[in-house]
Amino acid sequence: MTILKTYARVFTQDLTAALALFEQLIGREPDIRFTFGEWELVAIGDVLLVGGTVEALAPIRGSHGPLIVDDLAETQQLLELAGAVITQPPTPTPTGTMLYARHPDGNSVEYVQWLPELVARIIG
Repeated sequence: MTILKTYARVFTQDLTAALALFEQLIGREPDIRFTFGEWELVAIGDVLLVGGTVEALAPIRGSHGPLIVDDLAETQQLLELAGAVITQPPTPTPTGTMLYARHPDGNSVEYVQWLPELVARIIG
């Protein structure tokens, strides 16, 4: 299992304003933009903007990640062996498959295995 990429997650209720700022700060357009449930997500550089209402963002506001991995099944096995609890089992998303795990120290972390075309386009 290899971590291919990590993101700093930024929650916002005004995705348009946040994206305009990060496009200026990072100096380029987003790599990925999609909707998942009540959230609109935009990946730009090493930042993942997550837009939604206060209520929609509440369940994930205290979580970390995502960490993009090359093998989600192997990641899950390693997490469980280390004492982590899978709080959301592997779930299909527009970008691949994700899971949430609560680490033994209490941190909630999102792990994602991207679709091969995203890995090729963004990671190389």
